[in-house]
Order: sequence, then C-alpha cells, then structure tokens
Amino acid sequence: MSHPLEAAIENSIKAAEAAGEFDDLPGAGKPLAFLTNPKDAVLDRIMTEAKAKPPVVTLKMKILELHQALKAETDDSARKAIMTEISGYQLKLDLELEAVRKYG
Repeated sequence: MSHPLEAAIENSIKAAEAAGEFDDLPGAGKPLAFLTNPKDAVLDRIMTEAKAKPPVVTLKMKILELHQALKAETDDSARKAIMTEISGYQLKLDLELEAVRKYG
C-alpha cells in the first residue's frame, strides 16, 4: 500500500530534476556516508550539527594538551601534578575504550 502523497512527491522530484535543481550539488555522484551504517545516521547528524565529539576523542585531546603542558613545565611539583592529571585522564580513556570494545 502506497502513501497518499507518494505521487505528489514523485512529481515534485521529477519537476525539480527536469529544472536542474539537483545539478552541481555537493557530493553529487558519491555514496551517502550515513548509508554505511544507517542505525547511526541520526546520531551522527545530531553530533555533527552540535559539533559534539565522542568522549574518547575529547579525552585524547585533553591528554595531548596535558603532554604539551608537561613538556613546557620546569617546576617539579607542577610536573608531578600534571602527570597525576594525565594518569587520571588516561584511566578514563582506557575505561571508555573498553566500553566501546565491549558494547560498541
């Protein structure tokens, strides 16, 4: 059973196609990325639009930042504090990666 608006939608698409409204669209002729894993398409779109990053990416970025700060730091007590912070973030990252492997 078809939807009552199916014919109208099809006609609108054909008219737009004939008018050239679909010519030169970005990514024309390329497969849609979300079709590789359709169940994640909505989540991927929401995260992209919100400029959100997965926790693993955020944790890796923070660890890299802290490593840069550690290289620049000369005070021993400050270096020790940074190393403690790095180990805490590394533990969180390891837990996140394990969760992704197990349940992901």
